[in-house]
Amino acid sequence: MELKEINSLVELFFLKYEENFSKKINVHKETFLVSLKNKDFSDTNSGPFSYSWANIYLKIKILSNYLKKNISKGDRCVLLSENRPEWLISDIAIMNAGGVTVPLFTTYSENDYEYIINDCAPKVCIVSNSFQFDKIKNHIRENTIVISIDKFDKKIKFFEDIFSIAEPYSEDFLKNINLYNKDLKRNDLACIIYTSGTTGYPKGVMLSHGGILSNCEGAKEILELLVKDKKPVFLTWLPLSHSYEHTVQYVQILFGSKIYYAESLEKLLPNMAIAKPTIMTAVPRFYQNLYSKIFLNFSKQKGLKRKLIENTILIGTKNLNKQELNLREKITNFFCEILVRRKIKNQFGGELEAFVSGGGALDQKIGEFLNSIGLPTLQGYGLTETSPVVSCNIPGKIKIETVGPPFKTNKVKIAEDGEILVKGENVMLGYWNMKKETDEVLKDGWLHTGDIGEITKEGNLKITDRKKEIIVNLGGDNISPSKIENLLCLNEKIKQSFVYGDKKTYLVSLIVTESEKNNKEIQLYIENLNKNLSITEKIKKFKLIYDEFTIENGMLTPTLKIKRKKILEKYKEDLEKLY
Repeated sequence: MELKEINSLVELFFLKYEENFSKKINVHKETFLVSLKNKDFSDTNSGPFSYSWANIYLKIKILSNYLKKNISKGDRCVLLSENRPEWLISDIAIMNAGGVTVPLFTTYSENDYEYIINDCAPKVCIVSNSFQFDKIKNHIRENTIVISIDKFDKKIKFFEDIFSIAEPYSEDFLKNINLYNKDLKRNDLACIIYTSGTTGYPKGVMLSHGGILSNCEGAKEILELLVKDKKPVFLTWLPLSHSYEHTVQYVQILFGSKIYYAESLEKLLPNMAIAKPTIMTAVPRFYQNLYSKIFLNFSKQKGLKRKLIENTILIGTKNLNKQELNLREKITNFFCEILVRRKIKNQFGGELEAFVSGGGALDQKIGEFLNSIGLPTLQGYGLTETSPVVSCNIPGKIKIETVGPPFKTNKVKIAEDGEILVKGENVMLGYWNMKKETDEVLKDGWLHTGDIGEITKEGNLKITDRKKEIIVNLGGDNISPSKIENLLCLNEKIKQSFVYGDKKTYLVSLIVTESEKNNKEIQLYIENLNKNLSITEKIKKFKLIYDEFTIENGMLTPTLKIKRKKILEKYKEDLEKLY
């Protein structure tokens, strides 16, 4: 299957089905999607449920047929749901009917829902249940068609009612349903994914079928090195409304993978034991938490165990950096592999070939640590506007301080001021209803990312700063707050941090911690950290706070990035008092 010859994401699914499953006698036994939550997403413990490729194929055809009667080409269709098999069914069915999917995060604020729905004017809204419907019901127009996945209101069209009209799926009925929409082209709009809105209202990023397929082509080369001839298993927990996970689901289809949907972040480890994933994608916050938990457990060990762990990290880092081991280190590494790394790998299902980190900068120390203890972690780089991946580390050639070489399907260059520019089919068509904002970032086909970086001599992309988040102190020095925040959060007592100091003589910080008792330990940590920072980067004063930055209180985006503007609104006075 040549991805360059495929016209749409819809065609990718149907061709993959035809290629692998349509002629199999046991097609109904071939599991495709598995939700580790119970089927109706209620509090009852009815256990996991799954769909076969044949079942998904049939449901997409039937739902497409229903939607086609109600929408025209280009009509927007909102999709508001937790991760579950019906998400993928809805996404492909909307596009197959000629519509454009507009995924909404389940964690958006009331203002975000109102703004996005008014902005995209959807013809159809697919919601998972009454809880999600309540978030948008006051903002949708009267003639909007609402479809619910779980039944809760007789006035609203129910998923199973749509499928039941086809039962028992007679040959005549199925013949009258088109296989897939052959009118779709690569440059057609596939979805509008709204950015997280770290600096204001979300922007609707218009992504094409070809853009996402181009990303799949780039990812294919990396995954083939990881999984070789076997079909990979994925465990998904990042919201499918996130551009990263939205594209990953089409990579999963490309490989004919089995996909598990996790219950929640809190249940991720037990879910991994069930799913036994070979690949798992997540954002840096997940790896930061994982590092803290493992490191805390390691620090409690004593004697021979502690010595073995120290050697595992030391030798593992040397292996990562391609440094030659002496005979003693080779022998020690053999025992580290059996007694430490294998045991750690088994805690994650035993089949994990790689974690893939994206959606933000992964601290180098965390990346080195995870790789050294037997959890291969590939850091990539991208943004919603690039469908979303631009580059990624290659298995066996990991340079943890970089985000790997650019995908062959896009071009990357560095502007005179250090800004990273990207060109390729994966670059967005533009921002929905925002020509001025589109023209500001898209110039001569090059996307101006707002990130600062460089290309290393090995051809890897290295991110050095964020153009819009740079602090400029009174001395005119440019300082990256995120770099210092990442270093602060390496301490187990510091849950989150926020660095402040624009147009000031020195930097201060908010430190989120559990108790005032941690004050002395945090102060000592910051004093030691300052010794390794430049004069302009040192934290002179800090304030402890005990309320975490969360999605619910508006301090974090749905992708777990801090909203600087919101934090400043609440804590500006406290920060100013530190001067």
